[in-house]
Amino acid sequence: MDPVRLKDSWNAVTEHGDQVPLYFYSTLFLNHPEVRELFPASMSTQRDRLVSALGAVVSSVDQLEAVVPVVAQLGRDHRKFGALEAHYPAVGEALLATLEHFLDDLWTPEVAADWTAAYGVVAQVMIDAAKEAAADSPPWWDAEVISHEQRIVDIAVIRLRPNYRLPYTPGQAISLETPTRPKLWRFYSPANMPAEDGLIELHVRSVDGGPVSGALVQNTQPGDMLRLGAAVGESLTLDTKSVSDLVLIAGGTGVAPMKALIEQVAAEGGNRQVHLFWGVRWGWELYDLEALRALEAEHDWLQVVTCASVEPGFDGVRGNAVDGALHAGPWPDHDVYVCGSPAMVRGSVDALGATVPRDRIHVEEFGNQEDLS
Repeated sequence: MDPVRLKDSWNAVTEHGDQVPLYFYSTLFLNHPEVRELFPASMSTQRDRLVSALGAVVSSVDQLEAVVPVVAQLGRDHRKFGALEAHYPAVGEALLATLEHFLDDLWTPEVAADWTAAYGVVAQVMIDAAKEAAADSPPWWDAEVISHEQRIVDIAVIRLRPNYRLPYTPGQAISLETPTRPKLWRFYSPANMPAEDGLIELHVRSVDGGPVSGALVQNTQPGDMLRLGAAVGESLTLDTKSVSDLVLIAGGTGVAPMKALIEQVAAEGGNRQVHLFWGVRWGWELYDLEALRALEAEHDWLQVVTCASVEPGFDGVRGNAVDGALHAGPWPDHDVYVCGSPAMVRGSVDALGATVPRDRIHVEEFGNQEDLS
């Protein structure tokens, strides 16, 4: 396999934009209609997810050590869709047909051989990871909604009880499917560390046009059954090699995994100082402030600072969460965790760059993603 040829050919294909996933899925479903049931009825939110992920990892197959964990996670995670080993050749066939179509004269025997070999490596890693996961965990967990509190018009706090214990680490994310939106899975980070009673607390904001978040906030009630996928992601979990104090920067429902991290620090003996900066637009959006103030009163090592970027006269920091953190800083010797919307995370990382080493800044990969991302 020639890494340069792989990257160059993939870059040439991506120049065709949305036509690439359209062609890919048309080819896949036409030639292998049995695969269609793995995907949601409406493909508008699926769009280029699968083909982009495949293209990105296959074209980076020369960096196998870095790519394997990502590919293995894809293999484990796709079990919840009902993906079987027999489906991988169909996907590979559609991918190669798509590449040939858009590369045209650039689709040489050498390029075809590169992509065939690279996809073979990726598919085998995914298949092996799925088999390994199947030995000790189900493809999904059924979970009953125990309580549903609509704290404000667009945010609900939902507590779930899986049919049996779902292992996760604070800061990880769990994918969720509601039966009213089948095959549409969204990631949410639990707001509590694993509990003795197995309950999982999720904070969900309804996104305009978001089919899953809207259903969870507006149309879910106690007794409903949801499906949960295995926990994923390590980037927002506490660094086990570090004993540094923590700065937690959260926007909106991004406070959920921060609450779980606080619980973890408490369970480990409260041997770190923790500063939480929670940013919203208006003070009334601080939907979980009572619980956080209770934690603050219980632990002398925890400080909670609220920030509002719009409300005039707000009794707290005027600005967003990173403004509050920078005003109270600097924090060069602290481990910093950031969670919120993609734009909030990017802006926070950029703002922190001048005062906090990048390797001390931990950002989310999955949790609290916008419903349409």
